[in-house]
Amino acid sequence: MTTTARVRLTQYAHGGGCACKIPPGELEEVVAGLHRSGPLAGAQGELIVGLDDGDDAAVVRTDVGAIVLTADFFTPVVDDPYDWGRIAAANALSDVYAMGGRPVVAVNLLGWPRDVLPFELAREVLRGGLDVAGEAGCYVAGGHSVDDPEPKYGMAVTGLADPDRLLRNDAGEAGVPLTLTKPLGIGVLNTRHKTTGEVFPQAIAAMTALNRDAAGAALDHGAKAATDVTGFGLLGHLHKLARASGVTAEIDSSAVPYLDGARDALAAGYVSGGTRRNLDWVRPHADLSAITEDEALLLADAQTSGGLLVAGEVPGYPVIGCLTPRRDGVTVVVR
Repeated sequence: MTTTARVRLTQYAHGGGCACKIPPGELEEVVAGLHRSGPLAGAQGELIVGLDDGDDAAVVRTDVGAIVLTADFFTPVVDDPYDWGRIAAANALSDVYAMGGRPVVAVNLLGWPRDVLPFELAREVLRGGLDVAGEAGCYVAGGHSVDDPEPKYGMAVTGLADPDRLLRNDAGEAGVPLTLTKPLGIGVLNTRHKTTGEVFPQAIAAMTALNRDAAGAALDHGAKAATDVTGFGLLGHLHKLARASGVTAEIDSSAVPYLDGARDALAAGYVSGGTRRNLDWVRPHADLSAITEDEALLLADAQTSGGLLVAGEVPGYPVIGCLTPRRDGVTVVVR
């Protein structure tokens, strides 16, 4: 922890981390129809993954391979500025890994209330992002900043991938197992941290861990479909993958791993509004009759810098279910 953590950054934002995302249902309405189909005159390459299925990043095929592009930023999820920078960077890099890519270069995205919070804190945020990008072998080359009433930080990241070995959310096939590479519970622990100031090192460790090795293992074992589990929760991201792939996902709730303290935080009522909106969005498309409402909330918990959800078995990580042929109107079944 840095000395600057005496300022509680989470108190300067209405939400925290990926829980402050625009709700998925509202977002889909906003962007509906805002994409072009077919080749674009004068384009330097072919867009092979775009807005159509809400994948983790855009992918353009070029003469030198596939370029992967993404941007991600959010309000403070923890009070320590250095840790927040590390978490935000790991989260942004994750979108490249979730596509099967390797990050190459990133630029910072910073919103800062310059008359409210000292720039010493902003420097610590940027230092955290730089250190995690360095761990990933990704250059950080400048960026953009604005004077903002709320502090916000993230990165726009460019990576490279093999266009014939991508991890896409529309490539899932019935009969394939589902693997989750990080435990859930980040959201309820972060909500408790924002409310009480308690620090949860297990949540910070999970959020700052890169998804690089998990993505590499997934590719090495033949996976073709994956997504990362972030603001829409496991249920939300699973719904998007199953919908895009034309399958139904079946989850064994007893096989899903959780961080220590997650169930206690839920029992104490530390549930974000984003988590409840996630559950409301997925519920019409899911069969949750076999589990309690509390269990459903944990499965919908809005994660920040969560793990990968891989359609395929990845050694060293738990299998939590499988993909099955599509059932009418149902994308997710939880046992």
